[in-house]
Amino acid sequence: MSQTVDFEQFRPELEQAVPRSDRAKGGRPPFDHVVMFKVLVIQTRYTLFAEQTEFQIKDRLSFQRFLGLGLGDMVPDANTIWTFGEALIRAKAVEGPFRRFDDALKDAGYLAMSGQIIPTACLGRLDRRRPAAEADRRGEDGAQGRQGSRGLAG
Repeated sequence: MSQTVDFEQFRPELEQAVPRSDRAKGGRPPFDHVVMFKVLVIQTRYTLFAEQTEFQIKDRLSFQRFLGLGLGDMVPDANTIWTFGEALIRAKAVEGPFRRFDDALKDAGYLAMSGQIIPTACLGRLDRRRPAAEADRRGEDGAQGRQGSRGLAG
């Protein structure tokens, strides 16, 4: 995707929507806006919660390459992912970049589709007698219940 889509086109809008502090108080350096947008692309394309996104980035070399991260580089944690996504939502800056991303893929001849990565340990946890949507509403979908989960996907 990085060769198909020029992600730098999103930088001005992302930087305006999620301004960085002056860092006078110190703390960890913030992640690049474009890297964080790419993280949200991974999260939404694979329908992951923030915690799952963090894990998958650490686990998958293909995700690390897509983000431009090396094996020893810091990976955004779940809270950083969630906070960046929420900041985009508050700034009403989610639809534009994602629409332009999808358009860029279509222009290159690709169909943007979402998938889901499911750990095998999570299979079979739903009560098969009730539809999954009903179990989700009741918070009965196992240890990874949707109640209290954070992220654009959940």
